[in-house]
Amino acid sequence: MAVGNIPEKPQHSDDVASKADAPAQAGIQSDTGASLDDRLQKLGSHLAAKGVGEKSKKDEQAEKNATSMAQAMKLSSEFIAGIVVGAVLGWFFDRVLGTNPWGLIIFLFLGFGAGTLNVLRSAGYVAESGINVERKQQNKK
Repeated sequence: MAVGNIPEKPQHSDDVASKADAPAQAGIQSDTGASLDDRLQKLGSHLAAKGVGEKSKKDEQAEKNATSMAQAMKLSSEFIAGIVVGAVLGWFFDRVLGTNPWGLIIFLFLGFGAGTLNVLRSAGYVAESGINVERKQQNKK
């Protein structure tokens, strides 16, 4: 019977037989592993034959369009940001110095130039200044 609070497990002939068959079951598992590998290879070849997992031309075109749209949004936002910053700075200097509307006009043109320069740099038409190149090289180290 039970000793203390732990009940004893009854001994059956099945337990003894299962211990004796353990080496035989290990052989079955290795055979099953080999058959699973074969089944996996067959599945892979069937999927490859049907073209599952490959990108279609339609998917590639959609990805290309999304990349182009992201680039366009980046360039336009850089251009608009340059103009807005120039306009805000011009308005601020006009208010502080009392030079209406000359500060706004001058800084609006400067913002337009800065925005255009940022767009050209982002598009790769204009090289970055030497200071920025040196900083990037130092950051890479």
